[in-house]
Amino acid sequence: MIIIGEKLNSTLKSVRPAIENYDDAAIQELAKKQYEAGASYIDVNAGVFYDDEPERLEWLVNTVQKVIDAPFSIDSPKPQAILAALKANKNTKPIINSITDERERYNAVMPLAAEYKTGVVALCMDDTGMPETVEDRVKIASRLIEKLTKEGISIEDIYIDPMIRPIGTGSHYGKVALETMRIVKSEYPEAHIVCGLSNISYGLPARKLLNQAFLVAAMAAGMDSAILDPLDKKLMAFLYATEALLGIDDYCINYLEKFREGELEV
Repeated sequence: MIIIGEKLNSTLKSVRPAIENYDDAAIQELAKKQYEAGASYIDVNAGVFYDDEPERLEWLVNTVQKVIDAPFSIDSPKPQAILAALKANKNTKPIINSITDERERYNAVMPLAAEYKTGVVALCMDDTGMPETVEDRVKIASRLIEKLTKEGISIEDIYIDPMIRPIGTGSHYGKVALETMRIVKSEYPEAHIVCGLSNISYGLPARKLLNQAFLVAAMAAGMDSAILDPLDKKLMAFLYATEALLGIDDYCINYLEKFREGELEV
């Protein structure tokens, strides 16, 4: 499972002051904790600081890569900010988070992905907005995969995001996301499936419970990467257990190792 650590995000009230004040120590500590907890990538987001987002995103990359070698998920819709982060990056291949099939956004982000040979989170959204149905989401995913691979992006570097909408705003949204994952993974097994896990529970109580349940269901539907909080030990325990149950973890070796390390919180 590819884990994208979500904590270095300017929208989080606990993190925003550290980015606002250029607090190197706080950012580095949070990055290290996520990496040590199992994050494969570190997501960096400075979108709240709209006027100087490129400068702050560049600072985040420079600050984090002084202490860990983890690759980045560069999280911004703004091409100037993505470019600043890509230029600063000295770690291994990053992911751009994200591109859509909206003409303006696609044309602005695609050249950066091609030039810097990055992975790409591709959202199931186009100029008509966020589709309601599974069929429309799968069509957009197929179109994005076709366009991106023609531009030279390897299918193994494409992360399709079905767009998770809160089930509190529509009881069908969980099922729509899961079915989209299942179909896309069956039709494009070499592509990755990713999502922002906690979006499913937005606005509801006991969010962690819903996130845990959705993680298991999504992994069973074909999701092989997720933007989540790796510091949530119970969520990570569900992840390791699900890998074992789905046969992803051969002979439960990783599960047993995590048990011995005391990581399987129940």
